[in-house]
Amino acid sequence: MLENSNKQRYVSTRGHAAILDFEGVLLAGLATDGGLYVPERWPKLTDSDLRALAGLTFAELTARVMWPFVAGLMGEDDFQALVTDAYDDFDHQAVAPLVQLYHDTWLLELFHGPTLSFKDYALQIVGRLFDQVLTRRGERITIVGATSGDTGSAAIEACRDRETIDIIILHPAGRVSEVQRRQMTTVAADNVHNIAIEGTFDDCQNLVKAMFNDVPFRNDCRLGAVNSINWARIAAQTGYYVAAATTLGAPDRPVAFAVPTGNFGNVFAGYAAKQMGIPIDQLVIASNPNDILTRFFQTGTMTAKNVVPSISPSMDIQVSSNFERLLFDVMKRDGGAVGQAMEGFKVHGRFSIDDDQLAGLSDLFEAGRHDDEETRRAIDQIFGETGQLVDPHTAIGLSVGRARRRDPGTPMVALATAHPAKFPDAVEHATGVRPTLPDRLADLFEREERYDTLTNELSAVQDLIRTRIALSGAA
Repeated sequence: MLENSNKQRYVSTRGHAAILDFEGVLLAGLATDGGLYVPERWPKLTDSDLRALAGLTFAELTARVMWPFVAGLMGEDDFQALVTDAYDDFDHQAVAPLVQLYHDTWLLELFHGPTLSFKDYALQIVGRLFDQVLTRRGERITIVGATSGDTGSAAIEACRDRETIDIIILHPAGRVSEVQRRQMTTVAADNVHNIAIEGTFDDCQNLVKAMFNDVPFRNDCRLGAVNSINWARIAAQTGYYVAAATTLGAPDRPVAFAVPTGNFGNVFAGYAAKQMGIPIDQLVIASNPNDILTRFFQTGTMTAKNVVPSISPSMDIQVSSNFERLLFDVMKRDGGAVGQAMEGFKVHGRFSIDDDQLAGLSDLFEAGRHDDEETRRAIDQIFGETGQLVDPHTAIGLSVGRARRRDPGTPMVALATAHPAKFPDAVEHATGVRPTLPDRLADLFEREERYDTLTNELSAVQDLIRTRIALSGAA
């Protein structure tokens, strides 16, 4: 059994919100002081724990790894059954297969879920957790989320037709791929609502945060979150890091990961796995032209710039919300210091850490970027060398990871975060080969779309949400 399997408590990164249990953070999403919830202490996987995970199915391993985070919510056998059900319909028997591309580099395929992105691996669990908790409590909530492309469809697929949930997803109009948009807007479920915001993903994300910080609106509409501000998302994502590491020999062999990221949620799950005892020697952060994270890890200063549209739109982000969770540990869990830094960033668009803090982060993290032309070359090179088609985000992660790896003797695992068919134009432009959608999505472009388009105005979004949930009977 894992150590520290007693009921976990969660604290806000800004230090003023109430301490909650897992059920509380699942339903709360964002803390009332504007911070993000993190575990009060990191559960630990011992060497014997890691060895005991070898040979388990992906669902069995993920449930075992997540259990210290959720203990007390339900019985352990019931939780195992929930996770098993979450992964039952994934397209690959291994759920998250590890494919060797080069003698020292592996691809962790995280696109075998219902919406073909890594977001499915957490959200299929989170949707079931919401349903289980809300049914027991006799309650209904309104999930509000922002997406740069993949979270929205994965969240909708996890929550569609659930009697306890209305789900409203905001996406930046014209800044997601057509496949990504249609995977959200063609879902014919009464509890699903899509809003295209005339702006960027950061605008969408800021609207969601503003709604959570509007306490009367938050309470009246009973808001919940599925973005990676919700700790349950991060907890679920630790599973595939542990699975890959144990497959490659952990605890007796270290491993490195390369992660394409914009919002820092996916790579923070890798950091969490490291804190739990996984022998991760290096986490490579791979950015596109919106390289706020790369610039931070090179300089120690986080400076926001305007978002630049790219062929890797899921990373078109300049405000990396989950970075606050890492900053909390960097600042020795001083919530006041974190709050001051984040408020300074909100007002001035920048904050810095000192040289010692940056040096500490550099022991684990490395970062690099690709522009669109470099991304196309990477897609083409990977296809030419391995025969593998990869989407633009995966290509950036794989290429930057190989360039930034420190120890060639340590296996590098690049996270394949989306199916190439989610970005067919970019892949075809780079390789001359157009990837095709799986058969179950073959008619996606024939399905009717349903969504509203609004300006980047909080009151207009709130009014529409009130109207939608009133019509559904949720309020």
